[in-house]
Amino acid sequence: MSKLSRRDFVKRSMAAGVTLVLPECATGALPFSRVRGVNEDIRVAVVGIGSQGSNHINYFHKLPGVRVVALCDADKNHLDREVKKFNERNENVNTYVDVRKLLEDKNIDAIAIATPNHWHSLITIWACQAGKDVYVEKPVSHNIWEGRKMVEAARKYNRIVQAGTQKRSDEGLAEAFEYIRQGNLGRIVVARGFCYKRRKSIGKVDGPQPIPESVDYDLWTGPAPLRPLMRKNLHYDWHWVWPTGNGDIGNQGLHEMDICRWALGQTGLAPRVMSIGGRFGYVDDGETANTQIAVLGYEPAPIIFEVRGLPRKKAGPAMDAYCGIRIGVVIQCEGGYFAGGGGGGWAYDNNGKKIKQFRGGGGGGHHANFIKAVRSRKVSDLNADILKGHISSALSHMGNISYRIGQLSSPEEIREVIKAEPQATETFERFQKHLFVNRIDLSKTRAVLGPWLEMDSQKEKFVGGGKFGTTRWANELLTRDYREPFVVPEKV
Repeated sequence: MSKLSRRDFVKRSMAAGVTLVLPECATGALPFSRVRGVNEDIRVAVVGIGSQGSNHINYFHKLPGVRVVALCDADKNHLDREVKKFNERNENVNTYVDVRKLLEDKNIDAIAIATPNHWHSLITIWACQAGKDVYVEKPVSHNIWEGRKMVEAARKYNRIVQAGTQKRSDEGLAEAFEYIRQGNLGRIVVARGFCYKRRKSIGKVDGPQPIPESVDYDLWTGPAPLRPLMRKNLHYDWHWVWPTGNGDIGNQGLHEMDICRWALGQTGLAPRVMSIGGRFGYVDDGETANTQIAVLGYEPAPIIFEVRGLPRKKAGPAMDAYCGIRIGVVIQCEGGYFAGGGGGGWAYDNNGKKIKQFRGGGGGGHHANFIKAVRSRKVSDLNADILKGHISSALSHMGNISYRIGQLSSPEEIREVIKAEPQATETFERFQKHLFVNRIDLSKTRAVLGPWLEMDSQKEKFVGGGKFGTTRWANELLTRDYREPFVVPEKV
């Protein structure tokens, strides 16, 4: 098997007597980039249907003028489950295990990608090369470098590529941030994002686990290293190991990171970052932090993001909240704050009194927004173009990079490093208290203190000397080694 490129498509198509990919026009637009008529169906394929992909099938199935015509998954059980639903509706759908075979199907106009994170970028690039439009789940990338390659592919092949940060389609949030920009709450002091979401242990195994018989493990693994399965569950728990996932800061947290950046009006990467965290409360096969702080040093106001996977107190079911928010954002301003994110929210004064409500649908129209842009061929019609998705995804990757090259440190050492950052200091004090009520004493079970890293936002690389070579280590994590033939190309 080999990487799918435009040249591959031309060769295969000529062998079949049909040309699928034609030369670019003088304007740079591809022949299949034409504006589509309102009565012409958009034919969609969904790739990765284990969990969120099932939702994509339902979203697109409900949209007028859209047909879900193909499904792809490396697990045949997932395919059987979804095909049964199509059969019950007397609808036909094609199925594929290998996404490369799906991309050869000229009867597909667009694909929705809901695979594990490590597949997102490569499928997006291949799809752009194949003349398909793309809706790709968050985070759009597994690392910063491949996210930029996705943007390059979308632009080169004139594709419509929507990031799955559906809050960008929430009218209430758009109204709230315009309200803030008009100065109604004063200057923004800090944008806070929260993912206080219970995450229990994934267990610990004492040796390689059997691969489910229904899974093509080579295809499931794709660009990642092909290693024995060292956790109980292949599916979903991939979020919590580095070869395939990005932890909750890059999972649920990517939504809130994106909302914070939107509120601040920032369009590039943060100039500096640092992270504190650890995997506390149990010993299991997970690698990512279940309790984490990331400080993204935008000026004049930073983003501070928090992950908490443990409950409010030991063995209790309830989770902590900040200004009433467990999963969402709090945009703190001089004259009050906005709290919300799950469908609009409220503006409050500094005494916690409600000032104004902003009603939103939670981003339920995001798929329809994608289809609108597919028809118009206007990137400007997208609420979450791939460039927006790349930048916000990269913020979560920046936080994880600082964490991954950090060192176990005492509370005193952590306070010393962040003492010039009052919001970060306050956040760490709450972090420490939260762990203490879960019977975790940071003076005994130490947290990881990641270094401050300086980012060149234009080149998307870390700069500066850094203590003990931290900048060099950080830059090594901007990308990864890819497994042949599943290689994200340098030139898309």
